[in-house]
Amino acid sequence: MSVPRIVAIDGAAGSGKSTLARGLARRLGLPYVNTGLMYRALTLEALREGVEPGDEASLAELTTRLRFDLTDGDPPELSIGEAAPDPALEGPQVEAHVSAVSRHPEVRALMREEQRRLGSRGAVMEGRDIASVVFPEAPAKLYLVADAVERARRRSLERAAPGGDVERALEERDRRDMRVNPFTPQAGAAELDTTSLDVEATLDAALALIRRLAPELF
Repeated sequence: MSVPRIVAIDGAAGSGKSTLARGLARRLGLPYVNTGLMYRALTLEALREGVEPGDEASLAELTTRLRFDLTDGDPPELSIGEAAPDPALEGPQVEAHVSAVSRHPEVRALMREEQRRLGSRGAVMEGRDIASVVFPEAPAKLYLVADAVERARRRSLERAAPGGDVERALEERDRRDMRVNPFTPQAGAAELDTTSLDVEATLDAALALIRRLAPELF
């Protein structure tokens, strides 16, 4: 069985994963799948239906009712229930609960099945366990890092929030995320420090790494 054309991207919030992943997908002619949005979609649905973040069985059942697919865009991206992701997925309520919702083994197992289906024909996939569990055989694995101040600056620009508030929120998000999946590069991943790089420089550096790791993707 051939290995899908997968670029797996991991790293902490604010390190530039989403912007890079979308740019890589466009350059490589692959779909872009932000797997974090899948967990956010589940979290939003749980909040709307009053399902507690600790109720694994109910969350798993809710996961089976979600429908994920790919759009026809350039690049194709994740759709949820045949629609573009709801802006509420980036809201403070979802942000506060997504780590707790996503930590359950049964939920993660169901999501991984969906992620493998979405990436079965190749994709640039962003997420904490893509390189380790979902597609451990991915030919290109990138691990993004950036210092905390720069990560907070980027998030404050994205969300028009005061920098101090964003920095505290990122610190708390990191603590929650580490309970599920520690921030360490997976075996075979190339680390890319984006602290001093703008969008284009990050994309150029990532493409150079992928050419070295997996020239067959071009």
